[in-house]
Amino acid sequence: MEHDAFKGVIIVKDGVQKKVSFEELCLSNTMSLEALVALLVKKKIIKPDDLLEAIRSIKNERYRTGEPPQKQ
Repeated sequence: MEHDAFKGVIIVKDGVQKKVSFEELCLSNTMSLEALVALLVKKKIIKPDDLLEAIRSIKNERYRTGEPPQKQ
C-alpha cells in the first residue's frame, strides 16, 4: 500500500501541534464566510442581491474561460 503524504498545514498552539487538512481549512473558511454574510444581511448592512452582484462582478473580472490569452 502506497503511503499518502499529509496535505494540509500544521498549527502550533501553546507548543502543541495539530494537523489540519486543506479540506478542514476550506470547510472552516466557508462556514466563517456564511456566518459573516448571514450577520451582515440580518443587520441590514448589505442586501443579498447586492452581494450576488458583487460576486458576479468579481467572477467576471478574475476568472476567464479556458482559452489561452490573445497575442498582442
